[in-house]
Amino acid sequence: MKSFPRSTYSEKIRRRIRLSWTIIVVMLIYMVVVVELGGGDSRIMSDFATAASRIIFFGGLIYLVSRICYHKKLLKNRQLLKDHLRAEQDERNQYLHDKSGGTVLDVLLICLLFMTFTAALFDMAAFYTAVSVLALAVLLKLVFYYIASHT
Repeated sequence: MKSFPRSTYSEKIRRRIRLSWTIIVVMLIYMVVVVELGGGDSRIMSDFATAASRIIFFGGLIYLVSRICYHKKLLKNRQLLKDHLRAEQDERNQYLHDKSGGTVLDVLLICLLFMTFTAALFDMAAFYTAVSVLALAVLLKLVFYYIASHT
């Protein structure tokens, strides 16, 4: 099995910045494609679906831009970078993340956000189902995080 060379933490942060920019571009392209397919028709979207789709899309953009700014700030200040690395490698934080669903649940939440956003633009029944499943997944993550942090 081929082993990959170890990269520095600064390189890892740079990859996160590039990934965030890539996600922003994909989100914008997806929005254009959805509009071209006729999604987001205000005559079939409920007020809740309209608000939810805007919060998911623009909230996601704002979150990604804030993460890019934060990571660039880390790259400029070595002490902040060291502190962030230490916090990221903290065993208790890793334990709590793993016990509350870990990476699998994080990916599931992102997929559910994508499905909820898409359903809000096209079909109200699918939207309400997707938003219910998303709310349940978030609730489960929060409950298990709370339980793991208080044991």
